[in-house]
Amino acid sequence: MVCLKDLLKNLTYQVIKGSEDTMVASVVNDSRKVEKDSLFFCISGGNADGHSFAEEVVNKGACVLVVEKEVVVSEDAEVTIIKVESTRYAMAFISAAFYGNPADKLKVIGITGTKGKTTTTYLVKSILEHAGFKVGLIGTIEVIIGDKVIPANNTTPESLLLQQYFREMVDAGCDTVVMEVSSQGLMLHRTQGFTFEIGVFTNLEPDHIGPNEHKDFEDYMNCKGLLFKQCKVGIVNCDDAHWQQVAENHTCELETFGFSGEAHLQAKDVQLVTGKGYLGVDFKTEGTTNMEVLLHSPGKFSVYNALTAIAICRHFKVAKDDIKKALAQAKVKGRIEIIKVSDDFTLMIDYAHNAMALESLLTTLKEYNPKRLVCLFGCGGNRSKLRRYEMGEVSGKLADLTVITSDNPRFEEPQDIIDDIKIGIGKTDGKYVEICDRKEAIAYVIKNGQPGDVIVLAGKGHEDYQEIKGKKYSMDERVIIDEIVNG
Repeated sequence: MVCLKDLLKNLTYQVIKGSEDTMVASVVNDSRKVEKDSLFFCISGGNADGHSFAEEVVNKGACVLVVEKEVVVSEDAEVTIIKVESTRYAMAFISAAFYGNPADKLKVIGITGTKGKTTTTYLVKSILEHAGFKVGLIGTIEVIIGDKVIPANNTTPESLLLQQYFREMVDAGCDTVVMEVSSQGLMLHRTQGFTFEIGVFTNLEPDHIGPNEHKDFEDYMNCKGLLFKQCKVGIVNCDDAHWQQVAENHTCELETFGFSGEAHLQAKDVQLVTGKGYLGVDFKTEGTTNMEVLLHSPGKFSVYNALTAIAICRHFKVAKDDIKKALAQAKVKGRIEIIKVSDDFTLMIDYAHNAMALESLLTTLKEYNPKRLVCLFGCGGNRSKLRRYEMGEVSGKLADLTVITSDNPRFEEPQDIIDDIKIGIGKTDGKYVEICDRKEAIAYVIKNGQPGDVIVLAGKGHEDYQEIKGKKYSMDERVIIDEIVNG
């Protein structure tokens, strides 16, 4: 049990009812999880407003309500009501205090940007673990705490869950955490209540603009910039056109990386490498760190990801040999993940599931001059039709052969989605085949692979399921490939 007064230390608040001396046994923001002596955060969400559950949670035993507007409870209810300006902001600080401010015992690295967050977090984890650190990870794919792996729902968890993860990481002996920080997470105060050791900006492109996310690009950019008011050291990609606006009014030390001669850490002499069934790249770094790097993943964005990781790990005094070994071995599930099936052609799985990501990937792969660039993809059901047209057009322009198949059709008919993709491809001269069943489509591209081909299975990435009519069916492309190749 923790005294409410101790949980409110870093906040401005008003006691509407009850006492600050109330003892709290748990903190929750889900009315279904309320029990005796819970503190309940009334969050105004997109789908529901926690303030409307006030009476229900008091009847379940909640002893404290944290609110940002008026709530209705019976006059004789034994409950303390604390009013704050923002319940989301308060939730971050109260949760941190409730779990004993665990982030104070960790070096927390936060990475924000449109692309590269996921890959870079795994690279940093790999490098630091090679150097003897014990590293937790929080990201789009999963949360890793020691040997425990938890599938992720959000890129950046709600502050309440984030602080719980930090507590578990401290208890598991972690000394460092590397996490993806989404603009939504920053906007909704999920990362308040602690200070990042290092904040990183990778790049920015128009994405996540819409009624449920950011009202416009300016808002998206400003939210990314919040990270540099919450960290000790900021590391930014100075090749990105928006970096100065993102870092504007920063309160941290700032350093830069990129190909630019102005960057503190620079990539030089980039060479594309082709091997039997794989593509890679090697380059040198100059500036704050001078070394040679060989990566077993293709293209310029792989260089950026590695450069970001080097810029971060420099602050942990990691030996260059540890960095080189870790970068050569690092593999991220579903992010340009090369699966060796033949010496003759290269096969990879990638999460590219919108036109921007697909164009970036296919453009990179064309630089290796494959005999044919084959792109297999589908699009998700109950999502924008525009994405289907755009992805069809991108693949039609850049791939030598497009194999249109199913992704997560959800509540739509797979053939209807394929027909939409074909409208986009129809704007190009691109060749295509359509094979609705994704397993059959994968078997087709492998069995018809030609020497010198580069084949991309796009869209599913790390996902190991297919969502059809509200149900998730097991489907891991790695398993499918193994079954096709090894029968």
